[in-house]
Amino acid sequence: MNSSEEMAVSGMSAGRSAMRMGPAELVQAAAMARRFYLEGKSKIQIAEEFGVSRFKVARVLETALERDLVRIEIRVPAELDAERSDALRARYGLRHAVVVESPAEAEESPDPENLGEVAADLLGELVNEGDVLGLAWGRSTIHMAAALDRLPPCTVVQLTGVYDAGTAERGSVEAVRRAAQVSGGDAHPIYAPMLLPDAATAAALRNQTGIARAFEYFDKVTVACVSIGSWEPGISTVHDMLSDEERAHYASLGVAAEMSAHLFDAEGRRVGRDLGERCITVEADRLRRIPEVVAIAGGHRKAAAIDAVLRSGLVTSLVTDTSAADALMTAGPAPRPALNRADPDGS
Repeated sequence: MNSSEEMAVSGMSAGRSAMRMGPAELVQAAAMARRFYLEGKSKIQIAEEFGVSRFKVARVLETALERDLVRIEIRVPAELDAERSDALRARYGLRHAVVVESPAEAEESPDPENLGEVAADLLGELVNEGDVLGLAWGRSTIHMAAALDRLPPCTVVQLTGVYDAGTAERGSVEAVRRAAQVSGGDAHPIYAPMLLPDAATAAALRNQTGIARAFEYFDKVTVACVSIGSWEPGISTVHDMLSDEERAHYASLGVAAEMSAHLFDAEGRRVGRDLGERCITVEADRLRRIPEVVAIAGGHRKAAAIDAVLRSGLVTSLVTDTSAADALMTAGPAPRPALNRADPDGS
């Protein structure tokens, strides 16, 4: 997101501390500050103009700040929380972290829709002409695609099957088509369910022409957009697709989160690998090789799941909300930096 800096340079009315300077000093300091902060001149240029050393210019500018002659205000759009964003980025070693203000009435809701709008703007910054953009299934990525209004020419590929093949037109497939339409690039959707009854059926589907063509692009993806799910009803599509017996089995393995049909425990280690064999999805090691993986997830109920996935090292950037961010900042010891792209098995 873009931020703006507003500099206000004041003279005689700068306050009691500034009045300790004489009128000539005040006028000169205000003029130098105006040249430096508003006109973008260098200290050397200012020194030449006023006939003083650049060291004196530096001292005057420092005094102007100390005595409130110059006030620097950093402003970002009201819905963005710059302080939380920077703190979250530093804590998890992320490349980008964007924290959006949580609507009070939706504080407990997972993935507020405004996350998708902000993520759409972020992708507009991150995607370059000629890139391959990968989109995984998820409500947040669908909201993001619907909000897209600018993308450089790029290829768009679907990274997972869909939650329900009967809703493909309103889900991941439509998200891929929408992104490709905005960018003017080619679309490579996957017309298949994310979860199959067994590994053999999944393997057979992967060999079908259309799906195999999409899989060929996985190693070319430069920017990926993924969602994160908690291991509970209504907040993880994978959880909702399984039987009660299967859910209990994976819960016994300590699953705390899922992303693109990959399961993670609270420490970010992958568990339940057998599930991946039944799924149409990008493999974890391929995700790890993608230069930029942006996760979109928010809400207090998803905070623990977001923490787990960030600890896996598979995600480089995050779009979330203040409700989740506050929980993440106190979620146990700081993890190892995500940009090391650690092995998701913890080795």
